Amino acid sequence: MPPRTQGGYTSTAPRRRPTGSERRRRVQLREVEPEHPRHDRDETEEVLEGAPGGPIDRCILRSFHKHVAAKIWLGEDRAPLKLVNHGAKLQLWELDVERSRIYETVQRSGLAPLISCSHRVASRPMLLAFCERWQPETTTFHLPFGEMTITLDDVASILHIPITGSMISFSQPLRVDDANALLVELLGTTDVEASRETEQCRSPSVRLQWLRENFSTITDVSSDDDIDFATRAFLLHLVGCTLFADKSATSVGVVYLELFRDLSMVGSYAWGAACLAFMYRQLTTATRFEVWQLGGYLTLLQAWIYEHFPEMFSSPDMAYIESRPRALRWRPHMIPDSLQSLRERLDILQSSDVCWEPYVDHRAEHPFPDIAWFSGCIKCGLVVEPYHPERVLRQFGHIQTIPPRPFTPPRPDRSILLDQYWERWTDHVLIDQSRGQRCHYSGESVAEYMAWYDRISHRIVQPPHLRSGFTTDARSSLPSHTASTSDSRNARALRLLRHVISGGRQQSGDYFWGALNEAHSILAGSDETSESHSTPSPAPASHSTPSPATRPFFCPPTFVYPPPASVDPPPASVDPPPAAVDPPPASVAPPAPAAGPTASTTIYVRSKRKKKT
Repeated sequence: MPPRTQGGYTSTAPRRRPTGSERRRRVQLREVEPEHPRHDRDETEEVLEGAPGGPIDRCILRSFHKHVAAKIWLGEDRAPLKLVNHGAKLQLWELDVERSRIYETVQRSGLAPLISCSHRVASRPMLLAFCERWQPETTTFHLPFGEMTITLDDVASILHIPITGSMISFSQPLRVDDANALLVELLGTTDVEASRETEQCRSPSVRLQWLRENFSTITDVSSDDDIDFATRAFLLHLVGCTLFADKSATSVGVVYLELFRDLSMVGSYAWGAACLAFMYRQLTTATRFEVWQLGGYLTLLQAWIYEHFPEMFSSPDMAYIESRPRALRWRPHMIPDSLQSLRERLDILQSSDVCWEPYVDHRAEHPFPDIAWFSGCIKCGLVVEPYHPERVLRQFGHIQTIPPRPFTPPRPDRSILLDQYWERWTDHVLIDQSRGQRCHYSGESVAEYMAWYDRISHRIVQPPHLRSGFTTDARSSLPSHTASTSDSRNARALRLLRHVISGGRQQSGDYFWGALNEAHSILAGSDETSESHSTPSPAPASHSTPSPATRPFFCPPTFVYPPPASVDPPPASVDPPPAAVDPPPASVAPPAPAAGPTASTTIYVRSKRKKKT
């Protein structure tokens, strides 16, 4: 009896004979099964209905009802995803001078840049905020101003690995018995060791730690066969930590070992295209509400965000030179912003906040690859994902037009012709007419693009009635569109606190208390008075506080609102002469009683004099 598969693991246990009730249940299901698959029927019915917060037209985002953004809009949030990042594990297996023969083979494969450019730190809130904007149907991020994605040009510039060559293809999933045979043949292990390892992984995989323990001690003085075994093990360890990091977080599939059978042909594969297809699939899986892990090469995603949103962080490596991969241009670090804060900041992001062509200075060392205009499907084994450069023309410096509907990739077992399609990629690039005109300014799009995009996209992830800084009463009167009163409330509170900071230590404690109480009322939404009545006199125009919509995106507040006391002394109304320090400014004084403003001031001064005496 042939072995059967259970949950991705091939079992040799005998098949259990179904009972009579199970047979009758199967017959009933076959009788009522419609002609079309169930998922097609569900999608067709729900295309006619819009989703809360968009899209209005479901012709593009057909599976949006399963998306995590749809749940967030309804007030349901999931726990933060676990990130699978192996940047630190690469340092545990170094190729020093005693292993120069292994390094030479790795360098010829085109994968050597992955050793040095992998980030050891992954910023969880930032990556999750962008993951929530990924749409599987279009394989793009849906931002408030349009679509963006990771292109083949991004992969080549960020990682410096080959994006042309043979497609990585597998005819069928690898069985455990076949995985054991590959380990014996290509790594020189025994049958017992191979079976024990795959049995421990419960899949046709091996642990990354097992590869290091068994092959990291081999040096140049070893035999040629041992060096070949160690080279294949290192390459398998390398792609398992980087390009094909899956959600197991500890192992790598033995199926990739077949790619290293002939070490002289390792450099002939399109590793960048396979990495991009794998990253697309991991992002697609992470958009489902019930998923709790994010795999793929997170260095690629994180560096892509740094490149296209440079104002998000101010951590470039000043020693970077353009001959190195662009992933080394940045110093990744954890950010203090919460996931909800990043959602709200992305919701107000504008096209002018994006660096659409970040590799202009890099073109001298790394010219633009024409294959980035390829329009079709990219593969990584049995993973097939569509690649749509026509949806992100602004990233290529062209005016964005309304793109055609995305095409559905074929099933993996029917994608044999994709290899031939990819080999003749020059016949399947976008023609000049589809590329359109060059942009007159960065981020330019046709006039009708945004009206179309509003209908088919979910532009806002954080619902306005769930934004931070709102009370229940304020949320009920909040409009459903993008603009909300939270930005103006934050600006008012910041202006008020800035007056307090610029006044120095000479102001009275009651003045500080009144200003803090007023700022708290504004942020809590309980202040309904006009801005001129509730805030002190304005600061000089040279130090006016920019609103959140105009200040640089993700710029730390300490750089946007510096204490100006040492640069520009505060106005006289904020810091009065020493003789009149006691009475606070009238604009922030406590509410006046019925006796009038004069009586209120007189009582306040007398109480202060008693304390001094």
